[in-house]
Amino acid sequence: MPLPEPTSARTLAHTRAVRFEGYKREDGLWDIEGHLTDHSNRDAHLASGIRPRGEPIHEMRIRLTVTAELRIVEAVATSDMSPYPGFCDRIAPDYAKLAGLSLARGFRKHVQELFGGIAGCTHLTEMLGQFPTAAIQAMAGEKRDNDDGKGKPFQLDRCHALDTRGEAVARYYPRWFSSASTGPKK
Repeated sequence: MPLPEPTSARTLAHTRAVRFEGYKREDGLWDIEGHLTDHSNRDAHLASGIRPRGEPIHEMRIRLTVTAELRIVEAVATSDMSPYPGFCDRIAPDYAKLAGLSLARGFRKHVQELFGGIAGCTHLTEMLGQFPTAAIQAMAGEKRDNDDGKGKPFQLDRCHALDTRGEAVARYYPRWFSSASTGPKK
């Protein structure tokens, strides 16, 4: 369902696009790539000069190579376009420090510890927050949710629709459904 029509006339000023792609590699690893762009619908007057309309203000990429268990084996980042050329792009090699981390356990916390504030690039660091779910989506369908014998599927109890006390879990994951109520549902 689309959003409701705006209540006032408006003009497009800015477009941010973030795209993720997941690739299954021949060696059994996965490449998850994120690409962020910012475009202004007018000339952008930046401290570093005017960025003409249509030319990206930001164009940044990150590739994480991960195992099927979501452990990062390699991380690379680039800042091809930025508001401060020659400065923003200097931090990109530091994102190799992500190697060894798990996307499944404490990833966002570790990212903030490594790259929060002046230790990283705001845009690259924000993009990293989407990598865990992008990786999970890329790997979805590789095996059935209940066939791994390792316990409750990852996604259960991580959003309102997949509350193990709710109807969706009762229908699609009956093995994990619990009718025990821990209080009123919101």
